[in-house]
Amino acid sequence: MSNHKKYLWDKKKNIVTLLRYFFGICVFLFIIDFIVPYKTHMPWEKWPGFYAIYGLVACVILVLVSKYVLRPLVEREENYYD
Repeated sequence: MSNHKKYLWDKKKNIVTLLRYFFGICVFLFIIDFIVPYKTHMPWEKWPGFYAIYGLVACVILVLVSKYVLRPLVEREENYYD
């Protein structure tokens, strides 16, 4: 007999529900981008989805820089603490 406690994210149904809400909110915000006028400073800020693409590119660049530039600087040998 297993005494494994069931948590909220152990059920696939809950994960699927969360992802549906997440993608629904993303689609809603993308549609709102066409409807709501906002003040811009640069011409490319008027492109639909500009800030979503900008955020994605910035996040990818951050991960790549941390993996290939910063990691070698702070990484220690496997047996460093032995």
